Amino acid sequence: MTDPWVALEPGTDPAERVRVLRRAHETFTEVGTVPRPVRPVVADSWRRSARAGVGPDGTARVEIADGDLGAYRTEHPLAPVMPLFRELLGSFATDGEHLLAVCDAHGRLLWVEGHPATRRKADRMNFVPGARWAESAVGTNAPGTAVAVDRPVQVFAAEHFIRRVQPWTCAAAPVHDPRTGQVLGAVDITGGDGLAHPHSLGFVQAVARAAESQLALLGPRRAAAGAPELAVLGRDEARLTAGGRGIRLSRRHSEIMVLLARHPEGLTGDELLCALYEDESVTPVTLRAELARLRRVLGPGLLASRPYRLTVPVESDVAAVERRLATGAVAAAASAYAGPLLPASLAPAVVRLRQRLADGLRGALITRRDPDLLADWTHASWGEDDLEAWRALVAVRPSATARARLAALEAELAAPPGWPRAAPR
Repeated sequence: MTDPWVALEPGTDPAERVRVLRRAHETFTEVGTVPRPVRPVVADSWRRSARAGVGPDGTARVEIADGDLGAYRTEHPLAPVMPLFRELLGSFATDGEHLLAVCDAHGRLLWVEGHPATRRKADRMNFVPGARWAESAVGTNAPGTAVAVDRPVQVFAAEHFIRRVQPWTCAAAPVHDPRTGQVLGAVDITGGDGLAHPHSLGFVQAVARAAESQLALLGPRRAAAGAPELAVLGRDEARLTAGGRGIRLSRRHSEIMVLLARHPEGLTGDELLCALYEDESVTPVTLRAELARLRRVLGPGLLASRPYRLTVPVESDVAAVERRLATGAVAAAASAYAGPLLPASLAPAVVRLRQRLADGLRGALITRRDPDLLADWTHASWGEDDLEAWRALVAVRPSATARARLAALEAELAAPPGWPRAAPR
């Protein structure tokens, strides 16, 4: 095949190809080997699906309920380009009895639109907004696999891992943040066998590139028009976006910005000293010098004194997680949580905030008992030793890997002091 990412070569009989793929799929699910006619991209995806514990008779689960979905979609970075997706793909989907779908970077469907009759059929397999279509959850499928491999991909008929999806054909392409290169999600077109044509893959890839171009144009203007944004989760040094420019702050300046962003009324010098320094011998002169340096970094007009305060509201990723938790949007909160707040910081107030945020999200995940969300948490670096989270995961998804990791953690907890730690997963 000239292009391994295209499902059918020109001139291939789709019906015969379906019969071959069904036999290959049965062989793989029965004995674990992939016959030669299966494309390498699909074979690799089948193997990943099996390792993730996906069964061929499984189904997608709705992970984000209606109440959470609206807030999550509104704040998602792909929301500004939905009008573009509808303009370029909407009529194509409706006229061709297809569906336009957009997922996030975790494979959760955010929008599913198109021909009404096709939507009703898709509803029966939970191809609906809020459902998780990650490859690790439902196996090989275009949006989930495109996100997994970060490549545009077609999935034709019985190339899908789950049998109930095999009547469908889809093509999807990942969409990236034009500033960071991070995968934001994928845009997908789903329908019948006709979508296996090479043009559909090229079309959806072109739409994804157009969306990235529009995001590049929108990003600087939005940053300049809106409040400054502070990113502090999962990183030791904050990134402040203000006035269309990104500023990387030192660790101490990052801590100061976190505290001032949380206290728009301002903090006195003594309050900042207590919040920032464990060492009581640190003098106000040291703090004033740090604040003077921070003022030069930020530029004129953003940092005021008596008390120390920011002159405009600053939006932070910490506040976004807290808002979602407060409204019960647990899946959205977990998606926004990029890691612990300034993990290397020893500033007393930052340590308290870091622990409170992590405990709040962790508790919400355990209460929610969603196996996919718990798996995401326990397989992240900050959750790999979280005993209670592993116990919660084993209670709802008792895989061999999860049980083994839980047993290792419990053995470590029971071991006398000084014994070697359990080996990592």
